[in-house]
Amino acid sequence: MNILVINGSPKGEKSNTYQLTSAFLRGIKQKAGDVQIRERAVCRMDIKPCLGCFSCWNRTPGKCCIEDDMAQVIQDLLWADITVWSFPLYYFTVPGALKNLIDRQLPMNLPFMEEQEGQVGNGGHPSRYDMSGKRTVVISTCGFYTAEGNYDGVCSLFDHHCGPGNYTTIFCGQGELFRVPELSAVTGDYLSCVEQAGAEYIDGGISEKSRERLSELLLPRDTFEACADASWGIEREDAGTGENAAGAKKESNTLTFTRQMAALYRKGSWPGKDIVLEMCYTDVGECYQILLGEDGSHVYTDGSLTADTRIETPITVWRSIAAGEIRGEEAMMQGLYHVRGDFSLMLKWDDYFGSSRPQTKQTREIPGQKNTDMNIMLIPWIVFWVASSISKQSGCLLSVAACALVPLLYYRHKKTVYDVLGGALVTGFCIVMLAGAFEKLMLPFSYLAFGVMWLVSCVGGLTPLTAHYSMNSYGGEKALQNALFIKTNRILTMLWGMLYLITAGISWFLMRSPVSQLSGLINSVLPALMGIFTAWFQRWYPARVARGK
Repeated sequence: MNILVINGSPKGEKSNTYQLTSAFLRGIKQKAGDVQIRERAVCRMDIKPCLGCFSCWNRTPGKCCIEDDMAQVIQDLLWADITVWSFPLYYFTVPGALKNLIDRQLPMNLPFMEEQEGQVGNGGHPSRYDMSGKRTVVISTCGFYTAEGNYDGVCSLFDHHCGPGNYTTIFCGQGELFRVPELSAVTGDYLSCVEQAGAEYIDGGISEKSRERLSELLLPRDTFEACADASWGIEREDAGTGENAAGAKKESNTLTFTRQMAALYRKGSWPGKDIVLEMCYTDVGECYQILLGEDGSHVYTDGSLTADTRIETPITVWRSIAAGEIRGEEAMMQGLYHVRGDFSLMLKWDDYFGSSRPQTKQTREIPGQKNTDMNIMLIPWIVFWVASSISKQSGCLLSVAACALVPLLYYRHKKTVYDVLGGALVTGFCIVMLAGAFEKLMLPFSYLAFGVMWLVSCVGGLTPLTAHYSMNSYGGEKALQNALFIKTNRILTMLWGMLYLITAGISWFLMRSPVSQLSGLINSVLPALMGIFTAWFQRWYPARVARGK
């Protein structure tokens, strides 16, 4: 299969549209395998405007009198099974240089008038060559928030050129976002969809589901237009003044970056009170404040507000974090930036800002996705500790029944190795006790085994036990790649493991003393106090690291 890509952007391979085209081709190659691709960048070719002399029709049929690169383009068009036209929208049609190339296709037609089936307009010319079976794809981005309603001129051109319905289009608004590294999380998802569309196209056609995804906005209209306006780094002039906005004072790149970040604020996440985020860029000596309010975000340059959260960072570091070049929590732990004040903003970063994520966030659980649940791991142990202390035989039988029924919960929850291991250990303790072992021996030993299980999960490169369950509130399995998240959970898991080792010792002595009834009370109070400590520690420790401690 032969594929010709005509890149009509003046920016060549740096074109925003070319990113979509490249993704589309990746999808084709993954599905079709053996394909040959030729790429022609119009900006690097010598293609002069058509002279309108019609020499290609009468004096030199099929050959243009202008000797330039267009002759090779015609040969490429005849060679290709699929031609992909890639270009940005320029004044509601194709860029000028690309229009020259389109005009210069005249030698490919015969001069005779012919009415063709499905023809658009009145009058046409038959093709000089057999073009049956060839396919056409048109990929384009524009700078408006949506492609809808902005491609009438392009569609009219290709309707005449190919015939209505005889070509496939991928039109994408908000094209300038593809050149912003800080928005790679947003644009990356779209490019993945374009890649999927490429695979589907070569297999028969782009599915309706992919079509719907490709038509979705990358950012909401107000967010995109605020980002686009901020990107120019100039103040907007009032209409009717007659003054050129370009004559306004140019902002620093750092302030422009801050305005764009502020534009990503999701006002629907407003917590009921205004929040002031202060961005202090230490390497350039600039500091700006972002007010996150009910009606949107506002950037202050005079430092007149009292900051709730202050981020002290080199602009280079924060840009790298926003672009996904470095993980936010790793940069924090390396001391590359510090956070002062209320750290809860960092934990809810993705709630407030859709992109430019520092990855120290707390996110909601994903609907429909199976999540782990620590209760599944705890149920057999709690039933065993409570029931067997009341009645050895009945308690053990009840515990075994609990272990047998727990797997039913896996239909709705994701199981972990600790769920399975816990059930196996409890079942083993019950069997030993039913065989005649004393509860005064086995209950303390069970606490010991439980504590060892927690501590072993902290050894080497293993993921600490608590992380398998708390990750549900921190982005799922992606949280397991978060160094700060893992370190916090490793400390907590070690403390819980030590607590149960202590509990084993206390139970051993109390169950052999006159006050053995206090064993159950103490073994309930200690975990409760540890739970309170855990809730405090998982907020305090990341904030301490953020302050550079």
